[in-house]
Amino acid sequence: MTQALVIGAGPAGLMAAGELAKAGVSVTIAEAKPSPARKFLMAGKSGLNLTKSEPIDVFLKGITGPDWLRQIVSDFGPDEVTEWAEALGQPVFTGTSKRVFPKTMKASPLLRAWLSELEQLGVVLRTNWRWAGQEGLTAVFQAPDGKQRISADVVVLALGGASWGRLGSDGKWVSILAELGQHTVPFQPANMGFLVDWSTHMARHFGTPIKAVQLRAGKTTVRGEFVISKRGLEGSAIYAVSQEMREGAALLIDIVPDRTESDVADRLARARGKTSLANHLRKTLRLDPAKVALLQEFGRPLPSGPNELARLVKALPVHHSGPRPLDEAISTAGGLPFRDLDDGLMIKSLPGIFACGEMLDWEAPTGGYLLTTCFATGRHAGRAAAKWALDQAAPARA
Repeated sequence: MTQALVIGAGPAGLMAAGELAKAGVSVTIAEAKPSPARKFLMAGKSGLNLTKSEPIDVFLKGITGPDWLRQIVSDFGPDEVTEWAEALGQPVFTGTSKRVFPKTMKASPLLRAWLSELEQLGVVLRTNWRWAGQEGLTAVFQAPDGKQRISADVVVLALGGASWGRLGSDGKWVSILAELGQHTVPFQPANMGFLVDWSTHMARHFGTPIKAVQLRAGKTTVRGEFVISKRGLEGSAIYAVSQEMREGAALLIDIVPDRTESDVADRLARARGKTSLANHLRKTLRLDPAKVALLQEFGRPLPSGPNELARLVKALPVHHSGPRPLDEAISTAGGLPFRDLDDGLMIKSLPGIFACGEMLDWEAPTGGYLLTTCFATGRHAGRAAAKWALDQAAPARA
């Protein structure tokens, strides 16, 4: 028996547990994996991007979801995330891209400090406990010692989406909620790469970053970089337009976004003599070999006229075979629909059971938006769940 049970020990679950404990509620966290926050740690291997330092009205434009989700994030946005990390003894810095990182650049020191704080607050963490069902406010688990049950006054679900299943976010919780009569929106990949059936000449460019380009898909335009991989295209700029691409929008790449089309045409009109077209492109537009290869890959046969070629350079159409598989995506769209949640993120059909994090039906790009929204929804659900638990305990105290 515990006053509050949090199922899932990712960023949203840990944040919810902290808010519950700070409110004076006894908390147990149940985590299916042998250790907590595995996806969080994996995301931090190349530098943990906590948030993005930009005005909150600009930041909120990066989040796809209802207006009240944006309000939740505005209550715990970039400034608050920064203050929270520093309060845990983890100073941060803001890079040239306005992305905010711990000075250590790693997730593990922050996670250790976070878990230490939770332990000091009396939070109990049980690992290798996989959620197997729910009977009212009693949760059933498959644990190392067999089937276990935990009864609580309030439950917070923080079970993640359906990508990177090996790290814990496998989406299997959908079937449990379905047994309880709760509908979910089918998962779709988000922040994912796209498959390309490359011609053989592209092999030497695998792993090459394509920098200082502008991508456009549907209504979304972004400047940044991406990587040519063996299986296709991936990287932050691709992820930023991945939602529009997933929904059918064509991808266009401006290879030289700092030059106008007329300037590009004028440069390409210069006499090239016996110079090959590839070398002419390199010399006149200062394109590196990988950019020339992309232009040839997606633009063949290249037009001979400078005006037509300039239009292609400024809007190169990318032909792909669709998104990478769901489990290979960084995050997912789909999950619990917001219409089925109250303003405290409690599931309306399951009184006393709250939900937060990536298991809700919202979407945001990497670059700090994704992680900040997980923090914010965990905090919000934790605070609402604490009020619920304390309200349930009030009659008993009286």
